[in-house]
Amino acid sequence: MGFLVRAVICKAFGEPETLVVEEVADPVAGEGELRIAVAAAGVNFADTLMVGGGYQESPAFPFSPGLEIAGTVLDCGPGVDGFAPGDRVMAGCAHGGFAEQVTIPAGEVYRLPEAMPFAVAGGFPVAYGTAYGALAWRAALAVGETLLVLGAAGGVGLTAVEVGKAMGATVIAAAGGPEKCAIARDHGADHVIDYRAENLRERVREITEDGEGCQVIFDPVGGDVFDTALRCLAWEGRLIVIGFASGRIPKAPANILLVKNCGVLGFYWGAYRRREPARFRAAFDQLFAWYDEGRLKPLVSQTLPLDRAGEALNLLRERRSTGKVVLTMDR
Repeated sequence: MGFLVRAVICKAFGEPETLVVEEVADPVAGEGELRIAVAAAGVNFADTLMVGGGYQESPAFPFSPGLEIAGTVLDCGPGVDGFAPGDRVMAGCAHGGFAEQVTIPAGEVYRLPEAMPFAVAGGFPVAYGTAYGALAWRAALAVGETLLVLGAAGGVGLTAVEVGKAMGATVIAAAGGPEKCAIARDHGADHVIDYRAENLRERVREITEDGEGCQVIFDPVGGDVFDTALRCLAWEGRLIVIGFASGRIPKAPANILLVKNCGVLGFYWGAYRRREPARFRAAFDQLFAWYDEGRLKPLVSQTLPLDRAGEALNLLRERRSTGKVVLTMDR
């Protein structure tokens, strides 16, 4: 008989407060899997959607939320090569990360850079993976182009600021309030716009050459800010849809796309984990290299224990967090 470990359990769609922490049987590593003792698990806006029944994928009840983890390998299932107990690792997962132990296919697990702490690693895969994939694969962001990042102090927005700078873009960071704008500037933004106090469209015109607008826009917010940002695109610009933290899914007027020869492109990072694993792994090779060079400086603004998962999710849902919120397994 195995041991019992704690996990956050969702038994029915609802508010984050409905989540409970229960003891469950420790998982067993199957063929090609690793069993990992979780040290930290990143909290993402997608977790709030999954718990509320609004996510693209709905696990069977009961399930644990959690799309990314970092920890230590406990043991390896049959057919696993290249890992050993004690290895420090991180991984993305379809769900289940809010638990003291998880099993994950070895092909989706990555060794940590030596200097990366667990709290940072636990919140690294989704945000940085999303920013890199959106900008490199979908937007084809080129050196010298201008990138506008919306929600630039949030978990994924802040990573897009850093990744955009690492790729050689001029980065305009738009965020709500002077404190959030200062955080974006500290992480490499060339220009900041407080869209609570400033007119986003006018400021983009002032900043960009000849007022032409931005070649690429990274949008995890949606809603009203999407409506305005679409009009900030330059000729043949690309707006990448990441999510809808504002709560409203916007619609793009086709006449604007026609007149500017611009495009609105969706990006769902999780789909690439299954469809293009080699590209997925190459992205993390590049991100780890930038981290080791000091070009990426992840911000973990808050760490909370596992039994405060509902509170952590509400920080994101109510847009009261900056950088990453991470759960730790400390009792």
